[in-house]
Amino acid sequence: MKTVTRLDLDDARALIAGAAAHAGEIGVPMCIAITDESGQLIAFERMEGGKVTSTTIAIDKAFTAAAAKKATHEYGASSQPGSPAFGINSAIGGRLMVVGGGLPVIFDGEVVGGIGISSGTPAQDQAVAQAGIDRWLEGQKA
Repeated sequence: MKTVTRLDLDDARALIAGAAAHAGEIGVPMCIAITDESGQLIAFERMEGGKVTSTTIAIDKAFTAAAAKKATHEYGASSQPGSPAFGINSAIGGRLMVVGGGLPVIFDGEVVGGIGISSGTPAQDQAVAQAGIDRWLEGQKA
């Protein structure tokens, strides 16, 4: 038997709130997805003005980050022609994302979920994801 620590709906809401606050600060409405540790969707928000095309991308970024236990931007470099993971973005029916904006959510050294952001540049998406995690972690210390 194994005990698994995972995000719950309150955690997902806190991650979304932190991400949305940062997205508001930079003036880029985002699509924000939160998954559990296995990549299954817990919560999603498309901010007013978030790109409709970014809905699936945000969900797949969160899925990749949680299920692969790796930030999506880390796959970017390793998935280029001649690199060790070339073509990995076509894996799992194309769900594996190689563009920045998906981060694993880590608590006590374990991946407990994923956050995926889309609608800005990859750097903006990644910064918004990190802001969501940072705010959530602050709440864990309280």
